Amino acid sequence: MNDIIQQFRDIRMATRKDEVWRNVDFGAMMPEGLSLPDADEAHEGHYYCNMPDLDAVRLTLVNGRCVQPLTVTEEGIVYGSLREAMDKYPELVKNHLGKCKKSDNAYERLNLNSFSDGMFLYVPDNTSIDKSFQMVSMTDSDHQLFLQTRNLVVVGKGSRLRLIHCDDSHNNSRSMSNNVTEIFAGEGSYVEHYKLQNMNDLSGLLNHNYICSMEGAELHSFVISLNGGHIRNHTEIRMLGEHCVTEAHGLYLIDKEQEVDNYVFVDHACANCQSHELFKGIMDDSARATFNGHVLVDEGSVKTEAYQSNKNILLTDKATVTSKPFLEIYNDDVKCSHGSTTGQIDEQQMFYIRSRGISERTARTMLLYAFCDEVIQKIGLATLRERLSDMVKKRLHGELTACADCALYCNTPCADGENVFVIDPTKL
Repeated sequence: MNDIIQQFRDIRMATRKDEVWRNVDFGAMMPEGLSLPDADEAHEGHYYCNMPDLDAVRLTLVNGRCVQPLTVTEEGIVYGSLREAMDKYPELVKNHLGKCKKSDNAYERLNLNSFSDGMFLYVPDNTSIDKSFQMVSMTDSDHQLFLQTRNLVVVGKGSRLRLIHCDDSHNNSRSMSNNVTEIFAGEGSYVEHYKLQNMNDLSGLLNHNYICSMEGAELHSFVISLNGGHIRNHTEIRMLGEHCVTEAHGLYLIDKEQEVDNYVFVDHACANCQSHELFKGIMDDSARATFNGHVLVDEGSVKTEAYQSNKNILLTDKATVTSKPFLEIYNDDVKCSHGSTTGQIDEQQMFYIRSRGISERTARTMLLYAFCDEVIQKIGLATLRERLSDMVKKRLHGELTACADCALYCNTPCADGENVFVIDPTKL
């Protein structure tokens, strides 16, 4: 078991000179006391999602083990433990597992060879699902765990799927996770994938998302990082057929000593495809963020449209961000653009709001929320959009403002039992 942890440490040292991994350092998250979880640490317990209006089929991973048995619905949808699916549907799993990546990745290879379990979801051709599927990856242990899980999602031709994937920790124990999710979107399919991260400050999370879109597939991908010690989101999206549409968006709110790295690679392998990227971040205290965006337009991928944007706000002189948007284009018949901005809160906007009698703290929070709202409003599921809007308000309210005069109504009473000066900027 310790050999697996040592292999991860060796990979970390070997990749420090690689441009893709240059800013990634999990050293503080890899103490000597890490251990792999025992099988009996996987228990369903009392885990639930705090989205009361969300109509979803829920799958839960606890400490790297899926707690639900493999299930087959009347429509032929299969979901449950990946390890169990490997036994019962070996050909289906074999045809897709480890097949979505383009470049070699030592972290992913280690995961493929030694993952404990994961979630499997198969949607057959021409199947439309009214309910969402929610996968919850929970860390809950008194031990310092090293976790490796792998999820496989296969969406058939002409099918629709909305997938909400949450990473969470139930206590403040230290952990390090090396997780991989592969998604195959069949011809003419429609996929919404929401990745939500709310880990404790002692957690390290290396999260790989590999997504392959076939001809005519439409993908909407979101990565929302609200909390975590050190988070690395490594996303690779490949459009392997014509007329694919990809929307890849992200939001990260970090403070204290937290770190978030986002690497997004979009491969336009075929003609007549579109991609749109918008990643936004707010850094407070001594937090550090990295955005590394890479759009590849292959030779022959004519009529390509690709747009990439990264915007950041630094709230202190100690907070830092490294932004590297990058286009690699091998033909001329394209419409492509990229851009990056990093700055502070606009003083003119602050003056305008404060001239209306609003305090400095409240004005600041309203501007920060408005900055985040551009990403939030792109979320297609209304229940999730409202819940995330509320979580972002609470994140800004709890870490960046004082409760006594906050203008953002976050449904939480103040310490004195009443909310004063209630304004909800989403209704303005």
